[in-house]
Amino acid sequence: MSDVIEWVLEMRVQDGQADAVQPLIDEMVAATKADEQGALHYEYYMTPDRSTCTVLERYADNAAVMAHLGNFGAKFAERFMTVFTPERFNVYGPANDEVRAALAGFGANHLEQAAGFHR
Repeated sequence: MSDVIEWVLEMRVQDGQADAVQPLIDEMVAATKADEQGALHYEYYMTPDRSTCTVLERYADNAAVMAHLGNFGAKFAERFMTVFTPERFNVYGPANDEVRAALAGFGANHLEQAAGFHR
């Protein structure tokens, strides 16, 4: 089994915050790419009406998740929670107790791999 942890976080853009979305996510993508070698996949998607945002994230392991969450908390959490309301959060992979506790406030639903492969 892999140590990789990934998630899909679906969020609603809060009323009056549509103009704040792109600058925030651009800054978050740039910081994550520059500062987090354990972040393997980090992509945001928006509905055409810009009311819903989905982020796909993939990390090498639990340590990489915790590094990301530390950076997120220090740099972005306050603005992020002003702009977005999390609506669905599925976490895939062998998240340890520390990661589970750190993600609990976002309403994370944890799933473990039952079968499959990566090419």
